[in-house]
Amino acid sequence: MRLSKSNLLVAIILSIFVYSCADKSSEKKIAQAQKPTYEANWESIKANYKDPEWFNKTKFGIFIHWGAYTVPAFGSEWYPRQMYMDTANFNAQLGGTKPGPSKEYLHHKKVWGDQKDFGYKDFIPMFKAEKFNADEWIDLFKKSGAKYVIPVADHHDGFAMYKSNTTRWNAYDMGPKRDVLGELFKAGREKGMIMGTSSHFAFNWSFYNKKDHFDTTDPEYADLYSSKGKDLTEPVSEEFKQRWWERTKDVIDNYQPDILWFDFYLDIPDYADMRPKLAAYYYNKGIEWNKEVVLQDKNFSHEAFPEGTVIYDLERGKLPGIRKLPWQTDTSIGKNSWSHVTNWKSKTANQIVDDLVDIVSKNGCLLLNVGPKADGTIPEDQAKILLQIGDWLTTNGEAIYDTKYWKTFGEGPTEVKKGHHSEGNNKDLSSKDIRFTTKDNNLYAIVLDWPENGKVNITTLAKNTEFAKDIHITDINVLGSSENIKWSQTEEGLEVAMPKEKPCDFAYTIAISLK
Repeated sequence: MRLSKSNLLVAIILSIFVYSCADKSSEKKIAQAQKPTYEANWESIKANYKDPEWFNKTKFGIFIHWGAYTVPAFGSEWYPRQMYMDTANFNAQLGGTKPGPSKEYLHHKKVWGDQKDFGYKDFIPMFKAEKFNADEWIDLFKKSGAKYVIPVADHHDGFAMYKSNTTRWNAYDMGPKRDVLGELFKAGREKGMIMGTSSHFAFNWSFYNKKDHFDTTDPEYADLYSSKGKDLTEPVSEEFKQRWWERTKDVIDNYQPDILWFDFYLDIPDYADMRPKLAAYYYNKGIEWNKEVVLQDKNFSHEAFPEGTVIYDLERGKLPGIRKLPWQTDTSIGKNSWSHVTNWKSKTANQIVDDLVDIVSKNGCLLLNVGPKADGTIPEDQAKILLQIGDWLTTNGEAIYDTKYWKTFGEGPTEVKKGHHSEGNNKDLSSKDIRFTTKDNNLYAIVLDWPENGKVNITTLAKNTEFAKDIHITDINVLGSSENIKWSQTEEGLEVAMPKEKPCDFAYTIAISLK
């Protein structure tokens, strides 16, 4: 059929209209698809965010504090700050002042010289990391039973442990001249570990004491010591916040961390506008990478990140009861430091396993810190403790990994203190302290010390208690033991005769099969 000129013109106009509509519809769909799920406000983040289930299945991770502060190996990872404290250790954010000078200040002056002539910057060329082997570290962490690893990317000192696109003060261009974070991420992911990192850089703004008789006021080093002046009350500048943002974004974009952990100071009012911006950016990146990611913050103010928008983290502390939302304790093998120091004092593997069990019973995870030496080796005593934890988890991991909290976290006389930095107030847990976890049709009762008479009485599981009235026990065994276990359930409790031989060195798991 042949069209007239007028009909042909109408057909052309109609085709253009239909194509234009279709094109606009397609553009609209693309625009909708490209619209970020998370917007930089808490309403959007709370509406869309849910704690990833994978995180709370892992239960145990490794934290790594390693940097140029391990060269002096004195005091703690706060040596860069304390070495400049000649009159007082000022820190309004952490509880006031102490009389000075600090022990680090005196030590530095005696061993390294005047802080004007030899400042913290001068330790960086000495930080060689000549024995660092990422594969060896990851192999050790896997043997410890850890499922995730969080190396520090930026500590308060301002030195980046990665190949930075935003600061010259980084481990790829100075010191080790290696992308430490990148090497660990590569080795960890090749060996099946979940890899995250931490940023402590927000506090760099106020970390260093600024006085004319120190090198900290030299403008040549303001990009390490921060651009803050001598006024201790000076609020965080927009310039510094932008620097913090660019460094944070650099780590997110180039390493795609599964977990991103933040230290204190990010929760002060000065950073209020940056927090939802950070959460939205990172969570949207997770969608782009096609994986669920975890943002963690110590949230000292308890208001900085609204509940349910990040994983809550407690430093050197635990919770007295169950928290239904996932949470985490971060603590160190070292009692007195996070970074390697010459007078490092280690906790025992027994204490750490007890903490792990207590935390997991309350719906938490344990992030345990190691402190490598400046040369890149992990001290033997720390490695030994990690292997002891790994041996325990080989026997008892069934009661830890991928478990859930039960109706009650446990029983026993020993009270657990609540809050940040409270671990020093806790007493050792005893054979009368029992913690519960559950998985499938099993209830696990973990006894935190060996009973003197070889018998355990679990009063929570006495007949007709509110916890035991709707469960039916079919069998009981002790993980790691092949012995037949004798037991009886009475109105006084569930009495279990433990095996004649201990199945492991500490914390003993009674596996209770339920119908």
